[in-house]
Amino acid sequence: MLGQYAEELSVSTRGRALYEITREVAALVTASGFTTGLATLHVRHTSASLLIQENADPSVRTDLESIFARLAPDADPVYEHNYEGDDDMAAHVRTALTNVNLSIPITGGSMVLGTWQGIFLWEHRTHPHTRQIHVHITGE
Repeated sequence: MLGQYAEELSVSTRGRALYEITREVAALVTASGFTTGLATLHVRHTSASLLIQENADPSVRTDLESIFARLAPDADPVYEHNYEGDDDMAAHVRTALTNVNLSIPITGGSMVLGTWQGIFLWEHRTHPHTRQIHVHITGE
């Protein structure tokens, strides 16, 4: 029988970085009781994003951060929006270039992720924040 399950996941960050949340999302998939379905994640912020990325080699995260520092530098003089500091508009640009939603299939009661794939919250602000991620699971 098809059903739905929803939870809010709260993630505390220490500033700009990628934070792996695979285990937390997997726990919600297990709590849903579904063996087949789809998990949809939505981060409820305009200065953080979600992505599936390699979770084995931390240099991938360092390299992503280096590339995005070039694409959307803090305090770029072209920005008008800086109400919350030098990283404000850069964080919005980073979010616009990534995703605030993810959809992950569920089979056999587990998320269908590749061997080296993990789910990450990417905090784009330089200061700590608490981010809310809505997790909605449909399945049977």
